[in-house]
Order: sequence, then structure tokens, then C-alpha cells
Amino acid sequence: MICVSTRGKAPAVSLKDAVLAGLAPDGGLYVPQTIPRKPASWWSALRGKSFHDIAIAIALELAGDEFDHATITNLVREAINFPVRIVELEKGLAVLELFHGPTFAFKDFGARTLARLLALSERGAAASGGTRVEGITILVATSGDTGSAVANAFFGVDGTRVVVLYPEGKVSDVQEAQFTTLGGNVAAVAVAGTFDDCQRLAKEAFADPALQSRVKLTSANSISLGRLLPQMFYYAYASLQSSADRQLTISVPSGNFGNLVAGVMAWKMGAEIQCFRAPTTINDTVPRYFESGRVEPRPSMQTLANAMDVGNPSNLERLQWLFGGDLAAMKAVITTMPFNDDDVRRAIATLFEKYGYVADPHTAIGYLGVPQKRTGLTLFLATAHPAKFREVVQPVIKRDVPLPDALAETIARKKHVQRISPRLAELSKLL
Repeated sequence: MICVSTRGKAPAVSLKDAVLAGLAPDGGLYVPQTIPRKPASWWSALRGKSFHDIAIAIALELAGDEFDHATITNLVREAINFPVRIVELEKGLAVLELFHGPTFAFKDFGARTLARLLALSERGAAASGGTRVEGITILVATSGDTGSAVANAFFGVDGTRVVVLYPEGKVSDVQEAQFTTLGGNVAAVAVAGTFDDCQRLAKEAFADPALQSRVKLTSANSISLGRLLPQMFYYAYASLQSSADRQLTISVPSGNFGNLVAGVMAWKMGAEIQCFRAPTTINDTVPRYFESGRVEPRPSMQTLANAMDVGNPSNLERLQWLFGGDLAAMKAVITTMPFNDDDVRRAIATLFEKYGYVADPHTAIGYLGVPQKRTGLTLFLATAHPAKFREVVQPVIKRDVPLPDALAETIARKKHVQRISPRLAELSKLL
């Protein structure tokens, strides 16, 4: 795979090099130079196959020129060693559950695959005579679930250090416990600010030559293309679960918009998806862009769906690149709209009362994006286990939401946290 920067001012690189670099040197985000569009016959041959078979087929098309069949097969099966489930609520409406991994959030797909991809890329660089990456630091900004998924994916991996930046007081207790209680090679850093401050700090660190000369940094945010490519797998799988003559709409709760980018890339590859819905919180930079044609970020505001509290979504740049900057073409495939906390509570209540389904706030926003008038099949994504947001869900449904054993054990452990202000100088010193 040849990867290029969204800003077009950096040299093209291989997927391995893009994964190791994280951010392109011109400050842009890496994207595939071309996405192979497969014919309907190729997709038809995958119908009825298992999730892993479909994922491996996609991975071979994307990265088969850099990794052999056995390597890709082992990587996919080891990284995604948990199920993907589709729960039908009524005829034509279903939930695609993506939270059955070890940290109970959809971020496990990308983080666990990236950890293995990064290790393969590092070994490949050394084998080809390149400079072996020693003591690599994975710097990640999180608004909630990314931190736990990345920290757990890289925990105990030799030669790696994980530094998780998160906005102090703005993630749930369960989310915080998942990355602050590991210790070892995982450092949790509470930033006195918002997620946007954390994301800005990470980008400034990657762009600082002086820091890069002392610390080898790479990313595991959705900044990293290696995080997004594995998320294409479940869109491809979803597109093959309904009959070929049923139009498929997918509602993707969207904050930093990386998950939506993965869906669009699967669609560009030929997955039979008619359109996407991209519901957001009141952090509505993208809905406003769709209305005005102007990207006008605002400071992020805290909501019940904290993983989506992003005022300046970095993956909008990738969306614009994928559509060649054509907003009309983007709007023909994607519909986006904001919802507030009251909407979220009502959606949680409706899902429970109407279907007996317990949803976390992010999944509830996915449901809010479902169109009133539907044809064919509509799926909305369930991106986190409701137990991670018991403090929101339980008062609404008036039922206890039991913690899975793994989460209960995590909460009981001691937290290890460092604290900084949102200044690069402080982060640099810490790194």
C-alpha cells in the first residue's frame, strides 16, 4: 500500500512507514493513495463467510504487497479474538455490537491490530537494513475509550512505552481506571483542559523536531492510519449480512470521525452500503461545516457521550481528502446532525422500553441518527458496553447495569496518574 499525506506536501511512503510515523511530516494525515475497488462478484464470493474470513480478505487487498498471507491471517485472528454481533430490534433495524473486546469498546479493533502491525513494521524496518526503532513511545490523546484500548493493547510489550493524555475530570470512572491502573510501561497523564487540548498537545509533540530527536514517537490515535484500516472490517462484514437487494444504511456515532472514515473507505472499496448517518453531540463542527461549507472549530463542550466531545475533529481532513474536497459529493453519502444530552437520555429510555435493549450514551446517539423513514436495513453501531457508563444509564432505565468481572477488577486497582497543564514544554519534559 502506498500512503500519502492529506496535505500533499510529504513523500509517499509504505504502510509500514506510515504506521511507524503516525503523523505525516507536513502535519497531514496518511491515507491510502488508492483504495482498490472490488467488483460485485468479489464481494458476492464473501457472502456467508465468517467475520475473520472477510477481514482477512480485506486486509490482503490492502496490505498483501507488504505482508504475506500467513502473517496477515495470524495478525487478524490474534488481534480480533472476540465476536462481532448483530442484534435485530425489529424488521429492518438492528444494532452492530462492537464492544465485545477486552476493554469493552470498539477501539479494541484498531488498537489491538495496530499493536501487532507496529511490531511487524519495526521488525521489517530492521530486516531491510533500516534503523531499528528502540524504545518507541506511543503517544495517544483520549476522550475516553481510546486510552484504555491502546494502553491494554500495548501493555507489557517490550520496547514500547505508552503515554495516555486525557482531560482530567472529563472521562468516566470506569474509562479512567482502565488506563490509570496498569502501571508498567503505561503512563497516564491527566491534562488540565479538554480533549482538544490533549489532541493539540499530541500533534505539537509530533511536529517538534527537538523532541523527536530525543524520543521516538508514534501515534495510536485515529491519527494513525493503522488504527483505521482494521475498522473497515466490520463495515465490510455488515454489508454482507443482508441480502444483496436490501439497501443498507449505517448510523455511526461520530466525534473525531475516524470510525466514519473507515466506513467510507469500505464503501469506496465496493461494500454495499447505500449511505451513512453521522450523528454527533452538541460539538457540532462537522454538521455546521455541512451547512455552511466552512470548517469553524469551537472549544469542545462536555456531554454524556464523552468519547465524542471533540471540537476540532482531526479526521474531517481525511473525509475531505476521500471526497476530493467536494462537499456536495460528501453530503450525497453522509447525513450528519447534532443531539444534546436530553436527546441521549430519551434514546436510552426508548431503546430499553421499546426493545429491552440497554445502550450506553454513544450507542444512543447512533440510534438517534437512524432515519424516521427507512427502506431496506438500517444498522446503528454500539460502540461501548453500557456498564462503562452506569452513572448515566442506570438512572434512566431504573435498573442496575452489572459490571463485567474484568471491569469490576479494574476499578478495584490503584490509580497511577501524572498531571500537567496543556503546554508542550511540560509534556516534552515528561516524555
